Amino acid sequence: MRTLELSPRLHSVAGLVPEGARLADVGTDHAYLPAWLILRGIIPGAIATDLRKGPLERARATAERYGLTDVMDFRLCNGLAGVSPDETDAVAIAGMGGETIAEILSAAPWLQMGGKTILLQPMSAQPELRRWLQCHGYTIKQELLSKEGETIYVAFQVYAGAMEPLTPGEQWAGRQHRDMDAPLRGAYLDRLAAQVRRALDGLNRSSRSSDQVRLTEMKAVYQDLLRLSEEWSTWQQ
Repeated sequence: MRTLELSPRLHSVAGLVPEGARLADVGTDHAYLPAWLILRGIIPGAIATDLRKGPLERARATAERYGLTDVMDFRLCNGLAGVSPDETDAVAIAGMGGETIAEILSAAPWLQMGGKTILLQPMSAQPELRRWLQCHGYTIKQELLSKEGETIYVAFQVYAGAMEPLTPGEQWAGRQHRDMDAPLRGAYLDRLAAQVRRALDGLNRSSRSSDQVRLTEMKAVYQDLLRLSEEWSTWQQ
């Protein structure tokens, strides 16, 4: 039997799962993440949920292939609708847009009661998700970057609790500190700055008055990203 290996993207999420946690993997698809964690003895079992029957059947097939049917449960449901708070210590939501992730969290207010580790990997709208978490009583404890091909992904480890306000650049890139192990951080900051620069070019050409507020906001983001990039470069010397 072929050894189950994770892609770099999912491996970064796995690295944020606490040892011994009872995991609920939302939007599980093939259930590679929980299966990998169980096979390595990191977690004892998992609940795999998906909104569609097809992905959930693929998850069952993975469990059968690796002899994990006794330690995995499968739920056909929207987000965490089929999961009770007392069944899980950790929740993983990976491979979805940031706005969809926020909707799933909103529909599970019991996560705000604390005691749960929340692992998030938004494929889009990362700034919006960071702002949403800040405004809804969550704190991002850690972020991990990974790269597949030319794409850099980010995974959040989140807990209930107030978070210090993020600066405009931190809403886009997350917080940084001198001792963090993040070899992709410099490239991540450069890509975000280039993305914001392109947005600024478009806004500068716009004649719509409604774009002027957005222009001011994005200028603040761009300047703060440059500050973060310069700070990071200094720390690497």
